[in-house]
Amino acid sequence: MIKYGIELGDWKTAHIAADEMIAQAQGDKSIPIAHYTLGALLYMEGVQKHKEDIFAAAHEELTKALAAAPNFTDAIFIDGQALAHLNRDDEARAKFADFAKRRPEGDPDRQRALRYVEHPELDRARMAPAFAINNIEGKRISLDDLKGKVVLIDFWATWCGPCREALPHIRDIVKKFNGEPLGVLSISLDDDESKWKEFVTKNEMTWNQCPSEAGFKGPVAQLFGVHEIPNTSPSTPTESCKTSRSATFPSMAS
Repeated sequence: MIKYGIELGDWKTAHIAADEMIAQAQGDKSIPIAHYTLGALLYMEGVQKHKEDIFAAAHEELTKALAAAPNFTDAIFIDGQALAHLNRDDEARAKFADFAKRRPEGDPDRQRALRYVEHPELDRARMAPAFAINNIEGKRISLDDLKGKVVLIDFWATWCGPCREALPHIRDIVKKFNGEPLGVLSISLDDDESKWKEFVTKNEMTWNQCPSEAGFKGPVAQLFGVHEIPNTSPSTPTESCKTSRSATFPSMAS
């Protein structure tokens, strides 16, 4: 109910389910997860509606979650985000710094938290979700590694006709902005790795090429809500290759 309430923008239904979770929660694990769930829900609703009282309610629920489980890292991070939206920047910095200490080097969420420590106002901006992915050479790349650049993220596949038709346009962008602060990151939804690598080499796709784990169901594709390709912007292409879209919700694991 919570997942589909968020997906459909039915906040009332999502709240009913979250409140029921809290009412039924028992034990050291269930209670903090229930309060975290409502806090995360309220945070997402606040982002959509831009209402300070909703962020305040999110902070209240996340505080309850952390009182029951002080090491609940996901709750620490989202609480920092709620505090940033309340313009309580010093408190937000402390939360993000605490979160960063608990996460390993290379964790994309840790990198994002460290950026928020320096500039908590970024959390109030419209930021692309943090992620990390291996490129065709096996090098780990995170979105925050590319800070300082405009990044064009291109979701595509070798089996997608419109993607192949768009390839010359992407190649022209790479050549035109060579040496400029712009990066292109192509993420393939192919399930045949050898065919994908052969296509990339044959077509001289020299910019960052990365495979999506599990295609449309992969974590990066899910983060960006990709359910049709080619996809290089929030707009829907007039001709595309489609799949069904599934709902997502923040992890409830600490």
